[in-house]
Amino acid sequence: MAILEKTELVLNAAGRMVPEIANGRPQVPYLGVGKYQPRGNKAAPPIRTAADYPESGDKRVADLETALRKCGLRDGMVISSHHHLRDGDRVALMALEAAARMGVKDLMWFPSASFPSQKAAIELMASGVIDHIEGSMNGPLGDYCTQGKMRGMGVLRSHGGRWQAIQDGEVHIDIAVIAAPTADPFGNCDGSHGKSACGSLGFALADSLYADHVIAVTDSLVPFPCIPWQIQGNSVDYVVTVDSIGDPARIVSGTTQVTRSPDRLRIAEFVARFLRDAGIMRNGFSFQAGSGGIALAFVSYLKQMMKDAGVKARFVRGGSTKYLVELLEEGLTDYILDGQTFDLSGVQSIASNPRHVATSPFTSYNYHGKGNFASMVDAVVLGATEVDANFNANVVTHSDGRLLHGIGGWQNCLAAGCTILAVPSFRDRIPVIVDEVTTLCGPAELIDVVVTERGIAINPRRQDLLDAVKGSKLPIHPLQQIKAEVERICGGKPQRPQRADRPVAIVKWVDGSVLDSVWQVV
Repeated sequence: MAILEKTELVLNAAGRMVPEIANGRPQVPYLGVGKYQPRGNKAAPPIRTAADYPESGDKRVADLETALRKCGLRDGMVISSHHHLRDGDRVALMALEAAARMGVKDLMWFPSASFPSQKAAIELMASGVIDHIEGSMNGPLGDYCTQGKMRGMGVLRSHGGRWQAIQDGEVHIDIAVIAAPTADPFGNCDGSHGKSACGSLGFALADSLYADHVIAVTDSLVPFPCIPWQIQGNSVDYVVTVDSIGDPARIVSGTTQVTRSPDRLRIAEFVARFLRDAGIMRNGFSFQAGSGGIALAFVSYLKQMMKDAGVKARFVRGGSTKYLVELLEEGLTDYILDGQTFDLSGVQSIASNPRHVATSPFTSYNYHGKGNFASMVDAVVLGATEVDANFNANVVTHSDGRLLHGIGGWQNCLAAGCTILAVPSFRDRIPVIVDEVTTLCGPAELIDVVVTERGIAINPRRQDLLDAVKGSKLPIHPLQQIKAEVERICGGKPQRPQRADRPVAIVKWVDGSVLDSVWQVV
């Protein structure tokens, strides 16, 4: 494919210029929250017959290259992988490098997320093995994209948006490569056991159901049946055993710590107090928080407030950490509904506690389903790289325009009853609250509260929340007031990024429409 095809740009409903075509496929510009409602049938994988597979059920082949050949790998195909192993993953590069040895070119790599440990993929893009990446790009890969060096256009989707794209036929996966901490020769896979245990394999479930071919790669082969199985062997074509699917030290973090920063602890305490004082913290409520230092501190503060008030949650949503596990073990929540585990405590809990339940983006986040868990969560606490004065938010680029972070499930979480962005008011003397976000990832109407160390701003659209905390001791201020104060401290507004006039990536909304463009930086 020629480097970054030219395409006409159109203005979408968010006032953003977006391409009409990306990687040869027509795109639907963002129409507004809930406005785009496509019709039709879900995609489907090819019909297979058991007669094509060994009667013994043993689907093992010698190595990954053999499996790729048997799957018919050729130029221009789509290969998918997953980030359950996060920065410790070895399987995605293993597959892509095997494809390079086979002489294959112009692949679309479709990871649920990519990480700095996979920066060797840059060489594969430079040599033409990979044409482009459609998936979250963290660190070096995202930076490579924003420099305009990737041949095709990057496509950034939320976890739920990725499932939507697969089931709606927007992305057709030719070969899915699933890293499985345990598997049996038939192809049943589990993520909660084995030397490389990582918890849930939910991100790979859509790939196993819809891809033309599925390869399971494991470093812990067990006799049939692999119990529990999160991926069913009936969906798997070949099983490959390797020495290691990832680095255990980077798969999970035993050193995840609550922030020690006084400012960030203040933010965390404000968030917990807000949930309490607004009446959201009550018997049977639910919440979701991430694994960052502020989020971990927030859970600690909320835990004590729940104990003091005699309140118990019905469920909490993970990414799980030891702090959520403690809530479960101490009887402060009935369930953890977990899409991804972030530390050793989470992995051990999901392997042993039946009330710690592995979920997938289908149940949690898929906007083109008959409902999902995201809209049933009372409150979610998220981060952001930027928030603008109108409550729009950015989570993928910095104020310099560089693409350094993935979306993850961030967009999907905005459907919660109360969406809270817990952010420091500035980073490295650069204000986080800006006139206009560099890249739009979350529309203002879905951002309810912004919490900084300098106060709490409630979106004027949420009069109910404003009324709920009226008369409380919380430092409630207009967002514009906090913004002005921070600009005085930092000596002004951040400079707008210098960029070229062509988009290098697009940001999809949860419904598959194009919310914004990421532009080549100069």
